[in-house]
Amino acid sequence: MGNNDIRMVQHISSDPTAIGQFGLSMVTLVAASQKLGWTNGLGVLVPVAFFLGGVAQLYAGIMDSKHNKSFGANVFTCFGLFWMTMAIAWMIKSGVFGEVLAKQYDVKQLGFFFLGYLIFSLFATAASLEATKQLFIAFILVDLLLIGLTLESFGIAAHFAHQMAAWSELIVSLVCFYGVGGYVINSHLGFVLLPMGKPTGILRKLNKQQI
Repeated sequence: MGNNDIRMVQHISSDPTAIGQFGLSMVTLVAASQKLGWTNGLGVLVPVAFFLGGVAQLYAGIMDSKHNKSFGANVFTCFGLFWMTMAIAWMIKSGVFGEVLAKQYDVKQLGFFFLGYLIFSLFATAASLEATKQLFIAFILVDLLLIGLTLESFGIAAHFAHQMAAWSELIVSLVCFYGVGGYVINSHLGFVLLPMGKPTGILRKLNKQQI
């Protein structure tokens, strides 16, 4: 080969979407069980949040970036970091890192944290209109979850906000479990057994109208 020759190397890897959605399914299922009073404590929730909600989604985001899938890369990475942050915040609140830091735990700061993620989630929800309907429904529920968490953290209609967060989180888990099944089974079989729903096409239609 000459000095000016360019060699193209194609890196082939599987779609990580099922892994990312599985991580989200698991952490929201466990977290919802605690919010609804079906389980107690953080002993299981913290590692589930860190490894499944955090590491699994972060891995999916990194792999999506290698696929040049900007949407998945940004969403999985950001929400993976969300759950890692939550795991550490719960540990701080429980006094794992000492009483001094635990006394500085301010739930209203957590409220601003949830508010920031709500803003990001709304953008992602709009973008998901051009993804599958399963993903769009999941993001609508994530929006409701974050609204509930934000309101509860600020002490606004706390009981209603807590219940809204709890039930939307549980349904997020179920919707994402369906997504996991769809991505795993459909890709393995080579045909659609569990339909995920085609993109709405709303944003593309609006773009064409503007042009």
